[in-house]
Amino acid sequence: MTPLRILAISGSLRAQSSNTVLLRAAAELAPATMRVDLFSGLDALPHFNPDIDGPKATPAVRRLRTSIDRADALLICSPEYAHGVPGSLKNALDWLVSGIEIVEKPVGVLNASPRSTHAHASLAETLRTMAAVVVDGASRTVPLSGRDLDVATILARAEWVDEVQMALDALARAADQHRRDRRARSTIRRD
Repeated sequence: MTPLRILAISGSLRAQSSNTVLLRAAAELAPATMRVDLFSGLDALPHFNPDIDGPKATPAVRRLRTSIDRADALLICSPEYAHGVPGSLKNALDWLVSGIEIVEKPVGVLNASPRSTHAHASLAETLRTMAAVVVDGASRTVPLSGRDLDVATILARAEWVDEVQMALDALARAADQHRRDRRARSTIRRD
């Protein structure tokens, strides 16, 4: 069976973001039945403008939509800026509103800071409004602490690893069900 495809999206553009590092650790912890790919390209997206959507959409927008469409599920980890989701992540989500790529797509929302409750809740609400399926068991806080975090540091902390693995397990179950549902609908349409 083809491994589940999980698209990981960091809401931070910082090179050494703890959110991005956490997603890289998730990719390392993914079982053989799952492939986690980190999306890069939020910084290439133009500001959302309906006038340049549709056939006029830029290659960066088309790449985002295609990446999400091909994924069985999403795993998003975002910082909180001024009690909200960073503009770059919100902009990416705005580009998805007019499409169907994220509709019914299972999404896990990781939180790398226990203090970032506003953005975490806001992101989950935005995703639900867009008809994505926020998977509760895959939406967890991994309370990272310390400076100069890297993947090895995260993988060395059992409590952090446990949280990420629980999120991946829950997301895998939801993604597998989503994949089966899509196949069933495809079979019904062909009949």
